[in-house]
Amino acid sequence: MATEPNNTHPDAHTPLLVGWASADVTPDQPVFLRGQFHARVSTHVQDPLTVTALALESAGDQAVMVSCDRCTIEEGLLDECREALRDAASDLDGAKVFAGATHTHTAPEAQPRDWPDPDKPVMDGPEYRPVLVQGIVFAVVEAWRGRRPGGVSWALGHAVVGHNRRTSYLDGEARMYGSTDDAQFAGMEGYEDHSADLLFTWTPAGDLTGVVVNLACPSQVTEGDLFVSADFWHETRVELRKRLGADLFVLPQCAPAGDQSPHLLLHQAGEARMRGLRGVTEREEIGLRIADAVERVLPYARADIRGAVPLRHEVRALGLTRRRITEAALEEAKRGEAEDLARYERLRHESPDNYTAISGAFGHARWYSNVQERFRLQTEQPTYPVELHVVRLGDVAFATNPFELFLDFGLRMKARSRAVQTFCVQLVGSGTYVPTERAVTGKSYGAEAASNAVGPEGGQELVEATVALLEELWADG
Repeated sequence: MATEPNNTHPDAHTPLLVGWASADVTPDQPVFLRGQFHARVSTHVQDPLTVTALALESAGDQAVMVSCDRCTIEEGLLDECREALRDAASDLDGAKVFAGATHTHTAPEAQPRDWPDPDKPVMDGPEYRPVLVQGIVFAVVEAWRGRRPGGVSWALGHAVVGHNRRTSYLDGEARMYGSTDDAQFAGMEGYEDHSADLLFTWTPAGDLTGVVVNLACPSQVTEGDLFVSADFWHETRVELRKRLGADLFVLPQCAPAGDQSPHLLLHQAGEARMRGLRGVTEREEIGLRIADAVERVLPYARADIRGAVPLRHEVRALGLTRRRITEAALEEAKRGEAEDLARYERLRHESPDNYTAISGAFGHARWYSNVQERFRLQTEQPTYPVELHVVRLGDVAFATNPFELFLDFGLRMKARSRAVQTFCVQLVGSGTYVPTERAVTGKSYGAEAASNAVGPEGGQELVEATVALLEELWADG
């Protein structure tokens, strides 16, 4: 249902203001890294963590998009930033600011986690959080204050980055990262999307200032390591700036990718051999692929710069149907918590130096405890609250969600959108998986009720609400 370029919209001749800024939010001491069931204390900084902000204004409407090199946007984090922005940028509507995470697993915690004491100095989540808040606020304010007349153009590229990570077996079940050399291997559970939605920004003189890169893959090549890192987005920034200019702003967005990963479950040997022949790491290979995708379409984007386009930004609060925790699942969670707490206590006494195992037992116990809390909440609060942003910028759209949303939900939005391209952005919030109906049938981590605050029913409600908002933004052509 994509439409052709439209120049008849009433805002089509209002100049667009564009501003960019970034901030370094790399910790200066060891931190707890977020993303695994066990605790990890960072040993060093591999590469910097960046917050990048793009500010847009036209015809009285505003949008500030922020990208953060981190696992999720923790509960309440954006509220703290918006409160600070009330004084720092009083002419900016804080409700029109949204921030998404790239989903790296090598960035700091930013909330209390009560990990067992690692017996070494470490900056915990509440200590790091002000660093992150200050970085986000700085980037937003600088981008907003720096907005100037400019132009935008959009393009669709392709880069093989994400792969479906749920392996299906002949018995009908599926497993995240399941073995593919098993005699019962049936195939991968779902689709993978190698398209890359790209938004370019330009000065009035036609100089490239920045690019938004939106693709369906979390940045998790080196997700289990003990260093601080932006993962493959670091190599991507380096390569893009080498080709297109050292001052280029790069704003990465993770499209719905709850069932996607950069990890290879097929073709591992062949891919490894080719990387060896080329002399690149897996992260460098991905950076090259993304840069190639950008560079390939750049001449066509440069030939179609728009200096005046419609900008409309709608923000809605929704309540999505929660996925129910059954009595049986509750009892299983109680047993699991008791077993893991017992394992935790045993490991503390028998293997006091095995911090990974000790914290892993603690982390699993906490996970089961959260399941019990969700059982309580589903009665008191039967719907799950979310904040949804939908932005029209010329002929393209941006649509956010706070989840690790399985790929198919994003494709449903894109397929029904009237925009030429729809940049779906996940993890504009604190996460949890939202699986498809097919994944629920396959079971296992990521698709079981214990992994989901919202299930397929709520996921489809999100699709319908997003499509309805997109229709509103295209109602006048």
